[in-house]
Amino acid sequence: MKRFILPLSLLIYSAAHSQSELQKAQASTSSYAQTYQPPVFSDKDRLARIKEAIPVVEKLYKEYAEKNNFPGMAFGLVVDDQVIYSDGYGYTDVMKKTKASGKSLFRIASMSKSVTTMAILKLRDEGKLRLDDPAYLYIPELKSMPLLTADSPAITIRNLMTHTAGFPEDNPWGDRQLDTKDDELIQLIKKGLSNSNVPGVQYEYSNLAFAMLGKIIGKVSGTSYQQYITDSIFKPLGMNSTLWEYTKAPADLLAHGYRWEDGKWKEEELLHDGTYGAMGGILTSIEDFGKYMAFHLSAWPPKNDKETGPVKRSSVREMQQPWTFNNLNTRFKYPDGRTCALVSSYGYGLRISRDCDNRLFAGHTGGLPGFGSQWWIMPEYGIGVIANGNLTYAGMNTVNFAVMDTLISIAGLQPRTLPVSPILKQRKKELAQLLPDWSNAERSKIFAVNFFPDKSVEIRRKNSQQLFAKIGKISAVKDLVAENQLRGKFVVEGEKGALEIFFTLTPENPALVQQLDVKEISK
Repeated sequence: MKRFILPLSLLIYSAAHSQSELQKAQASTSSYAQTYQPPVFSDKDRLARIKEAIPVVEKLYKEYAEKNNFPGMAFGLVVDDQVIYSDGYGYTDVMKKTKASGKSLFRIASMSKSVTTMAILKLRDEGKLRLDDPAYLYIPELKSMPLLTADSPAITIRNLMTHTAGFPEDNPWGDRQLDTKDDELIQLIKKGLSNSNVPGVQYEYSNLAFAMLGKIIGKVSGTSYQQYITDSIFKPLGMNSTLWEYTKAPADLLAHGYRWEDGKWKEEELLHDGTYGAMGGILTSIEDFGKYMAFHLSAWPPKNDKETGPVKRSSVREMQQPWTFNNLNTRFKYPDGRTCALVSSYGYGLRISRDCDNRLFAGHTGGLPGFGSQWWIMPEYGIGVIANGNLTYAGMNTVNFAVMDTLISIAGLQPRTLPVSPILKQRKKELAQLLPDWSNAERSKIFAVNFFPDKSVEIRRKNSQQLFAKIGKISAVKDLVAENQLRGKFVVEGEKGALEIFFTLTPENPALVQQLDVKEISK
Protein backbone atom coordinates (compact mmCIF):
# COMPACT_ATOMS: atom_id res chain seq x y z
CA MET A 1 0.00 0.00 0.00
CA LYS A 2 2.98 2.31 0.35
CA ARG A 3 2.72 3.25 -3.31
CA PHE A 4 -0.33 5.43 -2.56
CA ILE A 5 1.33 7.74 -0.08
CA LEU A 6 3.90 9.31 -2.34
CA PRO A 7 1.61 10.22 -5.25
CA LEU A 8 -0.96 11.81 -2.91
CA SER A 9 1.70 13.86 -1.23
CA LEU A 10 3.33 14.88 -4.46
CA LEU A 11 0.07 16.09 -5.91
CA ILE A 12 -0.49 18.38 -2.94
CA TYR A 13 3.06 19.51 -2.28
CA SER A 14 5.69 20.75 -4.68
CA ALA A 15 8.92 18.83 -4.98
CA ALA A 16 10.66 21.57 -3.03
CA HIS A 17 8.37 21.15 -0.04
CA SER A 18 10.72 19.27 2.27
CA GLN A 19 9.89 17.37 5.44
CA SER A 20 11.62 20.07 7.48
CA GLU A 21 9.29 22.66 5.97
CA LEU A 22 6.32 20.52 6.92
CA GLN A 23 7.62 20.28 10.47
CA LYS A 24 7.90 24.07 10.57
CA ALA A 25 4.32 24.35 9.41
CA GLN A 26 3.18 21.93 12.11
CA ALA A 27 5.12 23.81 14.74
CA SER A 28 3.50 27.07 13.66
CA THR A 29 0.10 25.83 14.82
CA SER A 30 1.08 26.62 18.38
CA SER A 31 1.00 30.31 17.49
CA TYR A 32 -2.02 30.04 15.19
CA ALA A 33 -4.38 33.01 15.23
CA GLN A 34 -7.67 32.60 13.38
CA THR A 35 -8.14 34.83 10.36
CA TYR A 36 -11.36 35.35 8.47
CA GLN A 37 -11.89 35.74 4.74
CA PRO A 38 -15.47 36.38 3.62
CA PRO A 39 -17.08 34.42 0.78
CA VAL A 40 -16.74 36.05 -2.62
CA PHE A 41 -18.29 35.78 -6.06
CA SER A 42 -15.78 34.02 -8.28
CA ASP A 43 -17.46 35.03 -11.54
CA LYS A 44 -16.10 38.39 -12.75
CA ASP A 45 -18.77 38.68 -15.47
CA ARG A 46 -21.68 38.11 -13.09
CA LEU A 47 -23.15 41.63 -13.25
CA ALA A 48 -22.81 41.83 -17.02
CA ARG A 49 -24.71 38.57 -17.50
CA ILE A 50 -27.45 39.70 -15.14
CA LYS A 51 -27.87 42.89 -17.17
CA GLU A 52 -28.00 40.84 -20.38
CA ALA A 53 -30.95 38.93 -18.88
CA ILE A 54 -33.02 42.06 -18.17
CA PRO A 55 -35.15 41.77 -21.36
CA VAL A 56 -36.27 38.33 -20.21
CA VAL A 57 -37.06 39.70 -16.74
CA GLU A 58 -39.06 42.56 -18.25
CA LYS A 59 -41.03 40.14 -20.42
CA LEU A 60 -41.89 37.93 -17.42
CA TYR A 61 -43.20 40.86 -15.37
CA LYS A 62 -45.19 42.51 -18.14
CA GLU A 63 -46.78 39.28 -19.33
CA TYR A 64 -47.73 38.46 -15.74
CA ALA A 65 -49.31 41.88 -15.22
CA GLU A 66 -51.28 41.58 -18.43
CA LYS A 67 -52.41 38.02 -17.71
CA ASN A 68 -53.65 38.99 -14.24
CA ASN A 69 -55.38 42.15 -15.38
CA PHE A 70 -53.40 44.58 -13.23
CA PRO A 71 -54.23 48.27 -13.71
CA GLY A 72 -50.56 49.01 -13.11
CA MET A 73 -47.39 47.39 -11.85
CA ALA A 74 -43.85 48.48 -11.06
CA PHE A 75 -40.92 46.09 -10.73
CA GLY A 76 -37.19 46.01 -10.40
CA LEU A 77 -33.95 44.13 -9.81
CA VAL A 78 -31.44 44.80 -7.04
CA VAL A 79 -27.91 43.47 -7.29
CA ASP A 80 -25.52 43.92 -4.39
CA ASP A 81 -25.55 47.63 -3.54
CA GLN A 82 -27.83 49.10 -6.20
CA VAL A 83 -31.05 48.95 -8.16
CA ILE A 84 -29.85 47.96 -11.63
CA TYR A 85 -33.26 47.95 -13.31
CA SER A 86 -36.75 49.30 -12.71
CA ASP A 87 -39.73 49.69 -14.98
CA GLY A 88 -43.50 49.73 -15.03
CA TYR A 89 -46.58 48.41 -16.77
CA GLY A 90 -49.98 50.01 -17.13
CA TYR A 91 -51.24 52.89 -15.05
CA THR A 92 -51.05 54.16 -11.50
CA ASP A 93 -54.09 56.34 -12.19
CA VAL A 94 -56.45 54.67 -14.64
CA MET A 95 -58.60 57.74 -15.23
CA LYS A 96 -55.65 60.05 -15.97
CA LYS A 97 -53.63 57.31 -17.75
CA THR A 98 -50.61 58.00 -15.55
CA LYS A 99 -47.98 55.44 -16.49
CA ALA A 100 -46.43 53.25 -13.80
CA SER A 101 -42.65 53.45 -13.42
CA GLY A 102 -39.82 52.74 -11.02
CA LYS A 103 -40.52 56.11 -9.40
CA SER A 104 -44.26 55.51 -8.81
CA LEU A 105 -45.28 55.50 -5.15
CA PHE A 106 -47.26 52.41 -4.17
CA ARG A 107 -48.60 51.57 -0.73
CA ILE A 108 -46.57 48.46 0.05
CA ALA A 109 -48.74 47.15 2.90
CA SER A 110 -47.03 44.47 5.02
CA MET A 111 -43.71 44.98 3.31
CA SER A 112 -43.60 47.79 5.92
CA LYS A 113 -43.22 45.28 8.76
CA SER A 114 -39.48 44.68 8.47
CA VAL A 115 -38.84 48.43 8.59
CA THR A 116 -40.67 48.51 11.92
CA THR A 117 -38.62 45.63 13.33
CA MET A 118 -35.42 47.26 12.07
CA ALA A 119 -36.33 50.33 14.12
CA ILE A 120 -36.89 48.11 17.17
CA LEU A 121 -33.45 46.55 16.70
CA LYS A 122 -31.85 49.97 16.37
CA LEU A 123 -33.37 50.96 19.71
CA ARG A 124 -32.21 47.63 21.16
CA ASP A 125 -28.68 48.21 19.92
CA GLU A 126 -28.73 51.64 21.55
CA GLY A 127 -29.61 50.00 24.89
CA LYS A 128 -33.08 51.55 25.06
CA LEU A 129 -35.05 48.30 25.18
CA ARG A 130 -34.59 44.52 25.20
CA LEU A 131 -36.37 42.12 22.89
CA ASP A 132 -37.43 39.89 25.77
CA ASP A 133 -38.84 42.78 27.78
CA PRO A 134 -42.54 42.35 28.54
CA ALA A 135 -44.44 44.59 26.15
CA TYR A 136 -46.41 45.99 29.13
CA LEU A 137 -43.31 47.93 30.20
CA TYR A 138 -44.00 50.19 27.23
CA ILE A 139 -47.76 49.74 26.87
CA PRO A 140 -48.91 49.54 30.53
CA GLU A 141 -52.47 48.62 29.57
CA LEU A 142 -51.20 45.17 28.51
CA LYS A 143 -50.25 44.25 32.07
CA SER A 144 -53.82 43.91 33.28
CA MET A 145 -55.10 42.35 30.06
CA PRO A 146 -56.26 38.74 30.61
CA LEU A 147 -54.36 36.10 28.63
CA LEU A 148 -55.68 32.76 27.45
CA THR A 149 -54.48 30.64 30.41
CA ALA A 150 -53.34 31.20 33.97
CA ASP A 151 -49.84 29.99 33.09
CA SER A 152 -49.44 32.22 30.04
CA PRO A 153 -46.16 34.15 30.01
CA ALA A 154 -46.14 37.89 29.49
CA ILE A 155 -46.15 38.98 25.87
CA THR A 156 -42.66 40.16 24.91
CA ILE A 157 -41.42 42.50 22.22
CA ARG A 158 -39.93 39.47 20.48
CA ASN A 159 -43.36 37.80 20.46
CA LEU A 160 -44.80 40.85 18.72
CA MET A 161 -42.00 40.79 16.12
CA THR A 162 -42.38 37.10 15.30
CA HIS A 163 -46.20 36.70 15.34
CA THR A 164 -46.16 34.60 18.52
CA ALA A 165 -48.04 36.94 20.88
CA GLY A 166 -51.12 34.72 20.86
CA PHE A 167 -53.28 37.14 18.88
CA PRO A 168 -55.49 35.74 16.09
CA GLU A 169 -54.70 36.10 12.41
CA ASP A 170 -56.30 39.43 11.51
CA ASN A 171 -55.61 40.28 7.88
CA PRO A 172 -59.12 41.24 6.72
CA TRP A 173 -59.82 43.24 9.88
CA GLY A 174 -56.34 44.72 10.19
CA ASP A 175 -56.30 45.91 6.61
CA ARG A 176 -59.09 48.37 7.42
CA GLN A 177 -57.41 49.73 10.58
CA LEU A 178 -54.63 51.68 8.89
CA ASP A 179 -55.84 55.14 9.95
CA THR A 180 -56.71 54.15 13.55
CA LYS A 181 -55.43 56.56 16.23
CA ASP A 182 -53.28 55.75 19.25
CA ASP A 183 -56.07 56.24 21.77
CA GLU A 184 -58.27 53.79 19.86
CA LEU A 185 -55.54 51.15 20.11
CA ILE A 186 -55.28 51.72 23.87
CA GLN A 187 -59.05 51.48 24.29
CA LEU A 188 -59.03 48.20 22.36
CA ILE A 189 -56.45 46.78 24.76
CA LYS A 190 -58.28 48.07 27.84
CA LYS A 191 -61.43 46.23 26.83
CA GLY A 192 -59.46 42.99 26.74
CA LEU A 193 -58.27 41.30 23.58
CA SER A 194 -59.43 37.94 22.27
CA ASN A 195 -56.51 35.52 22.08
CA SER A 196 -56.23 32.46 19.88
CA ASN A 197 -53.07 31.02 21.46
CA VAL A 198 -50.87 31.19 24.50
CA PRO A 199 -47.93 33.60 23.91
CA GLY A 200 -44.78 32.01 22.57
CA VAL A 201 -46.12 28.68 21.33
CA GLN A 202 -47.38 29.16 17.78
CA TYR A 203 -47.03 31.38 14.73
CA GLU A 204 -50.15 33.35 13.84
CA TYR A 205 -49.97 36.44 11.68
CA SER A 206 -50.94 39.59 13.58
CA ASN A 207 -51.19 43.15 12.27
CA LEU A 208 -52.27 44.20 15.75
CA ALA A 209 -48.89 43.11 17.11
CA PHE A 210 -47.10 45.46 14.72
CA ALA A 211 -49.36 48.35 15.65
CA MET A 212 -48.13 47.75 19.21
CA LEU A 213 -44.53 47.76 18.00
CA GLY A 214 -45.15 51.16 16.46
CA LYS A 215 -46.49 52.35 19.80
CA ILE A 216 -43.38 51.00 21.56
CA ILE A 217 -41.06 52.78 19.10
CA GLY A 218 -42.88 56.03 19.83
CA LYS A 219 -42.71 55.50 23.58
CA VAL A 220 -38.99 54.72 23.63
CA SER A 221 -37.83 57.24 21.02
CA GLY A 222 -39.92 60.13 22.29
CA THR A 223 -41.33 60.82 18.84
CA SER A 224 -43.79 59.10 16.51
CA TYR A 225 -42.67 55.82 14.99
CA GLN A 226 -43.13 57.44 11.56
CA GLN A 227 -40.72 60.25 12.37
CA TYR A 228 -38.23 57.94 14.06
CA ILE A 229 -38.13 55.55 11.09
CA THR A 230 -37.93 58.40 8.59
CA ASP A 231 -35.04 60.06 10.42
CA SER A 232 -33.19 56.91 11.50
CA ILE A 233 -33.64 54.59 8.52
CA PHE A 234 -35.11 56.25 5.43
CA LYS A 235 -32.97 59.38 5.33
CA PRO A 236 -29.64 57.61 6.05
CA LEU A 237 -30.42 55.18 3.22
CA GLY A 238 -31.30 57.99 0.82
CA MET A 239 -34.97 56.95 0.64
CA ASN A 240 -36.08 60.53 0.20
CA SER A 241 -39.30 59.78 -1.69
CA THR A 242 -40.66 57.29 0.85
CA LEU A 243 -43.49 58.56 3.05
CA TRP A 244 -46.47 57.58 5.21
CA GLU A 245 -49.34 59.92 4.33
CA TYR A 246 -50.69 59.62 0.80
CA THR A 247 -51.83 63.25 0.63
CA LYS A 248 -48.16 64.30 0.75
CA ALA A 249 -47.26 62.29 -2.36
CA PRO A 250 -46.85 64.06 -5.72
CA ALA A 251 -50.04 63.49 -7.71
CA ASP A 252 -48.18 62.25 -10.78
CA LEU A 253 -46.35 59.60 -8.73
CA LEU A 254 -49.10 58.37 -6.40
CA ALA A 255 -50.50 54.94 -7.28
CA HIS A 256 -54.27 54.67 -6.83
CA GLY A 257 -55.59 51.31 -5.71
CA TYR A 258 -58.26 49.33 -7.56
CA ARG A 259 -60.38 46.21 -7.34
CA TRP A 260 -61.86 44.35 -10.33
CA GLU A 261 -65.62 44.23 -10.03
CA ASP A 262 -68.52 44.05 -12.50
CA GLY A 263 -66.09 43.82 -15.40
CA LYS A 264 -64.20 47.02 -14.59
CA TRP A 265 -61.65 48.53 -12.24
CA LYS A 266 -63.17 50.33 -9.29
CA GLU A 267 -61.03 52.62 -7.20
CA GLU A 268 -60.45 51.72 -3.57
CA GLU A 269 -60.44 54.47 -0.97
CA LEU A 270 -56.93 55.37 0.20
CA LEU A 271 -56.69 55.38 3.97
CA HIS A 272 -54.79 58.06 5.85
CA ASP A 273 -51.75 57.34 7.97
CA GLY A 274 -52.36 56.16 11.52
CA THR A 275 -51.36 53.84 14.34
CA TYR A 276 -51.49 50.71 12.16
CA GLY A 277 -49.13 52.21 9.60
CA ALA A 278 -46.37 50.32 11.43
CA MET A 279 -47.84 47.15 9.97
CA GLY A 280 -48.52 48.37 6.44
CA GLY A 281 -48.60 52.11 5.82
CA ILE A 282 -45.45 52.90 3.84
CA LEU A 283 -45.68 54.45 0.38
CA THR A 284 -42.54 53.97 -1.64
CA SER A 285 -41.11 53.35 -5.09
CA ILE A 286 -39.06 50.58 -6.63
CA GLU A 287 -36.07 52.90 -6.75
CA ASP A 288 -36.41 53.92 -3.09
CA PHE A 289 -37.28 50.56 -1.57
CA GLY A 290 -34.52 49.00 -3.65
CA LYS A 291 -32.06 50.96 -1.49
CA TYR A 292 -33.53 49.28 1.58
CA MET A 293 -33.18 45.88 -0.09
CA ALA A 294 -29.58 46.68 -1.02
CA PHE A 295 -28.90 47.46 2.65
CA HIS A 296 -30.25 44.03 3.59
CA LEU A 297 -27.98 42.43 1.00
CA SER A 298 -25.01 44.44 2.28
CA ALA A 299 -25.19 42.62 5.60
CA TRP A 300 -23.87 39.52 3.79
CA PRO A 301 -21.41 38.05 4.10
CA PRO A 302 -20.17 38.89 7.61
CA LYS A 303 -17.01 40.94 7.23
CA ASN A 304 -14.56 43.22 8.97
CA ASP A 305 -15.49 46.36 7.01
CA LYS A 306 -16.52 49.53 8.81
CA GLU A 307 -20.23 49.87 9.61
CA THR A 308 -21.87 52.36 7.25
CA GLY A 309 -25.60 51.70 7.62
CA PRO A 310 -28.25 53.03 10.00
CA VAL A 311 -28.35 49.64 11.80
CA LYS A 312 -25.55 47.19 12.50
CA ARG A 313 -25.05 44.49 9.87
CA SER A 314 -25.30 41.83 12.55
CA SER A 315 -28.76 43.13 13.47
CA VAL A 316 -29.86 42.97 9.83
CA ARG A 317 -28.68 39.36 9.67
CA GLU A 318 -30.54 38.70 12.91
CA MET A 319 -33.74 39.91 11.24
CA GLN A 320 -33.23 37.33 8.50
CA GLN A 321 -32.98 34.32 10.81
CA PRO A 322 -35.91 31.86 10.99
CA TRP A 323 -37.26 32.61 14.46
CA THR A 324 -40.69 30.97 14.14
CA PHE A 325 -41.51 27.96 11.96
CA ASN A 326 -44.36 28.69 9.60
CA ASN A 327 -44.81 26.03 6.94
CA LEU A 328 -43.30 23.06 5.10
CA ASN A 329 -44.52 22.75 1.53
CA THR A 330 -43.27 19.41 0.18
CA ARG A 331 -45.10 20.00 -3.10
CA PHE A 332 -43.93 23.52 -3.83
CA LYS A 333 -43.56 24.04 -7.56
CA TYR A 334 -41.45 26.56 -9.38
CA PRO A 335 -43.15 28.26 -12.31
CA ASP A 336 -41.33 25.95 -14.73
CA GLY A 337 -43.22 23.04 -13.17
CA ARG A 338 -40.47 21.33 -11.20
CA THR A 339 -41.29 20.28 -7.65
CA CYS A 340 -38.92 21.49 -4.94
CA ALA A 341 -39.82 21.30 -1.24
CA LEU A 342 -39.82 24.67 0.52
CA VAL A 343 -39.62 25.30 4.25
CA SER A 344 -40.78 28.70 5.50
CA SER A 345 -40.35 30.53 8.79
CA TYR A 346 -40.77 34.03 10.11
CA GLY A 347 -37.89 36.23 11.19
CA TYR A 348 -38.26 39.76 12.49
CA GLY A 349 -40.81 41.26 10.12
CA LEU A 350 -39.50 39.00 7.34
CA ARG A 351 -40.47 35.71 5.78
CA ILE A 352 -37.55 33.30 5.47
CA SER A 353 -37.65 30.34 3.08
CA ARG A 354 -35.17 27.69 1.97
CA ASP A 355 -35.79 25.33 -0.92
CA CYS A 356 -34.70 21.78 -1.76
CA ASP A 357 -31.64 23.16 -3.55
CA ASN A 358 -30.62 24.89 -0.29
CA ARG A 359 -31.33 28.34 -1.75
CA LEU A 360 -32.28 30.93 0.84
CA PHE A 361 -34.89 33.66 0.36
CA ALA A 362 -35.75 36.56 2.68
CA GLY A 363 -38.45 39.14 2.11
CA HIS A 364 -42.15 39.85 2.58
CA THR A 365 -45.45 40.12 0.78
CA GLY A 366 -47.88 42.99 1.11
CA GLY A 367 -51.59 43.18 0.52
CA LEU A 368 -54.26 45.80 1.17
CA PRO A 369 -57.50 46.79 -0.52
CA GLY A 370 -56.18 48.23 -3.78
CA PHE A 371 -52.61 46.93 -3.54
CA GLY A 372 -50.39 43.85 -3.66
CA SER A 373 -46.61 43.67 -3.48
CA GLN A 374 -43.64 41.50 -2.65
CA TRP A 375 -39.87 41.59 -2.34
CA TRP A 376 -37.36 38.80 -2.06
CA ILE A 377 -33.62 38.83 -1.69
CA MET A 378 -31.27 35.88 -2.07
CA PRO A 379 -28.33 36.88 0.14
CA GLU A 380 -26.07 34.05 -1.00
CA TYR A 381 -26.49 35.18 -4.63
CA GLY A 382 -26.53 38.94 -3.95
CA ILE A 383 -29.74 39.53 -5.89
CA GLY A 384 -33.22 40.83 -5.09
CA VAL A 385 -36.55 41.28 -6.87
CA ILE A 386 -39.47 43.56 -6.10
CA ALA A 387 -42.91 44.02 -7.63
CA ASN A 388 -45.73 46.41 -6.66
CA GLY A 389 -49.23 46.27 -8.13
CA ASN A 390 -52.32 48.42 -7.63
CA LEU A 391 -54.97 45.70 -7.63
CA THR A 392 -56.49 44.41 -4.38
CA TYR A 393 -54.23 41.69 -2.92
CA ALA A 394 -52.35 41.34 -6.19
CA GLY A 395 -50.20 38.22 -5.81
CA MET A 396 -46.56 38.67 -6.79
CA ASN A 397 -45.09 35.44 -5.42
CA THR A 398 -45.40 33.45 -8.65
CA VAL A 399 -43.75 36.01 -10.88
CA ASN A 400 -40.99 36.88 -8.39
CA PHE A 401 -40.02 33.23 -7.99
CA ALA A 402 -40.08 32.87 -11.78
CA VAL A 403 -37.81 35.90 -12.21
CA MET A 404 -35.27 34.77 -9.61
CA ASP A 405 -35.19 31.19 -10.84
CA THR A 406 -34.89 32.28 -14.48
CA LEU A 407 -32.21 34.84 -13.67
CA ILE A 408 -30.08 32.27 -11.86
CA SER A 409 -30.49 29.85 -14.76
CA ILE A 410 -29.87 32.04 -17.80
CA ALA A 411 -27.14 34.14 -16.15
CA GLY A 412 -25.48 31.04 -14.73
CA LEU A 413 -25.34 32.55 -11.25
CA GLN A 414 -23.55 30.77 -8.43
CA PRO A 415 -23.54 31.59 -4.72
CA ARG A 416 -20.48 33.09 -3.14
CA THR A 417 -17.52 30.79 -2.64
CA LEU A 418 -15.98 30.61 0.81
CA PRO A 419 -12.18 30.87 0.72
CA VAL A 420 -10.35 28.11 2.52
CA SER A 421 -9.16 29.27 5.92
CA PRO A 422 -5.45 28.91 6.70
CA ILE A 423 -6.08 26.26 9.34
CA LEU A 424 -8.23 24.15 7.01
CA LYS A 425 -5.59 24.40 4.31
CA GLN A 426 -2.90 23.38 6.76
CA ARG A 427 -4.86 20.41 8.11
CA LYS A 428 -5.51 19.18 4.58
CA LYS A 429 -1.78 19.12 3.86
CA GLU A 430 -1.07 17.29 7.09
CA LEU A 431 -3.80 14.72 6.45
CA ALA A 432 -2.41 14.10 2.96
CA GLN A 433 0.91 13.13 4.53
CA LEU A 434 -0.82 10.49 6.64
CA LEU A 435 -3.24 8.86 4.22
CA PRO A 436 -3.72 6.01 3.59
CA ASP A 437 -1.26 4.36 6.01
CA TRP A 438 -1.68 6.66 9.05
CA SER A 439 2.04 6.37 9.84
CA ASN A 440 2.92 8.24 13.04
CA ALA A 441 -0.63 9.65 13.12
CA GLU A 442 -0.96 9.36 16.89
CA ARG A 443 2.20 11.44 17.35
CA SER A 444 1.30 14.08 14.75
CA LYS A 445 -0.49 16.35 17.25
CA ILE A 446 -3.15 17.32 14.70
CA PHE A 447 -5.95 15.14 16.08
CA ALA A 448 -8.33 15.96 18.91
CA VAL A 449 -8.52 13.92 22.07
CA ASN A 450 -11.63 12.08 20.87
CA PHE A 451 -10.29 11.06 17.46
CA PHE A 452 -8.58 7.73 18.06
CA PRO A 453 -10.79 6.60 20.97
CA ASP A 454 -13.74 7.01 18.57
CA LYS A 455 -12.05 4.72 16.02
CA SER A 456 -8.62 3.19 16.46
CA VAL A 457 -5.74 3.92 14.13
CA GLU A 458 -5.66 0.24 13.14
CA ILE A 459 -9.25 0.32 11.90
CA ARG A 460 -8.72 3.67 10.16
CA ARG A 461 -5.60 2.32 8.43
CA LYS A 462 -7.34 -0.83 7.23
CA ASN A 463 -10.38 1.04 5.92
CA SER A 464 -8.46 3.77 4.10
CA GLN A 465 -5.97 1.34 2.55
CA GLN A 466 -8.85 -0.68 1.13
CA LEU A 467 -10.51 2.41 -0.30
CA PHE A 468 -7.31 3.81 -1.81
CA ALA A 469 -6.52 0.41 -3.34
CA LYS A 470 -9.92 0.41 -5.10
CA ILE A 471 -9.30 3.72 -6.92
CA GLY A 472 -5.84 2.72 -8.13
CA LYS A 473 -3.03 5.09 -8.95
CA ILE A 474 -3.84 8.64 -7.87
CA SER A 475 -4.20 11.10 -10.73
CA ALA A 476 -5.43 14.27 -9.02
CA VAL A 477 -6.19 15.81 -5.66
CA LYS A 478 -8.89 18.46 -6.02
CA ASP A 479 -9.04 21.74 -4.17
CA LEU A 480 -10.55 21.82 -0.72
CA VAL A 481 -14.17 22.99 -0.64
CA ALA A 482 -14.86 24.80 2.63
CA GLU A 483 -18.24 24.56 4.34
CA ASN A 484 -17.14 27.07 6.94
CA GLN A 485 -13.94 28.16 8.64
CA LEU A 486 -13.43 24.78 10.32
CA ARG A 487 -15.05 22.18 8.06
CA GLY A 488 -14.45 21.08 4.50
CA LYS A 489 -13.89 18.28 2.01
CA PHE A 490 -11.74 17.44 -0.97
CA VAL A 491 -11.69 14.75 -3.64
CA VAL A 492 -8.88 12.38 -4.50
CA GLU A 493 -9.15 10.96 -8.03
CA GLY A 494 -7.56 7.69 -9.10
CA GLU A 495 -7.38 5.79 -12.37
CA LYS A 496 -10.28 3.53 -11.27
CA GLY A 497 -12.41 5.82 -9.12
CA ALA A 498 -12.53 8.70 -6.65
CA LEU A 499 -12.72 9.29 -2.92
CA GLU A 500 -14.21 12.18 -0.96
CA ILE A 501 -12.36 13.12 2.20
CA PHE A 502 -14.38 15.12 4.69
CA PHE A 503 -13.02 16.51 7.94
CA THR A 504 -14.09 18.92 10.65
CA LEU A 505 -12.09 20.71 13.33
CA THR A 506 -12.60 21.44 17.01
CA PRO A 507 -13.25 24.80 18.69
CA GLU A 508 -9.78 24.65 20.26
CA ASN A 509 -7.01 27.02 19.29
CA PRO A 510 -5.30 25.73 17.28
CA ALA A 511 -8.22 23.74 15.90
CA LEU A 512 -7.64 19.98 15.70
CA VAL A 513 -9.20 17.26 13.57
CA GLN A 514 -12.12 15.74 15.44
CA GLN A 515 -13.75 13.81 12.58
CA LEU A 516 -12.56 12.44 9.26
CA ASP A 517 -14.59 10.38 6.80
CA VAL A 518 -13.36 8.78 3.58
CA LYS A 519 -15.94 7.46 1.11
CA GLU A 520 -16.19 6.40 -2.50
CA ILE A 521 -17.94 8.74 -4.91
CA SER A 522 -18.69 8.65 -8.61
CA LYS A 523 -15.91 10.26 -10.62
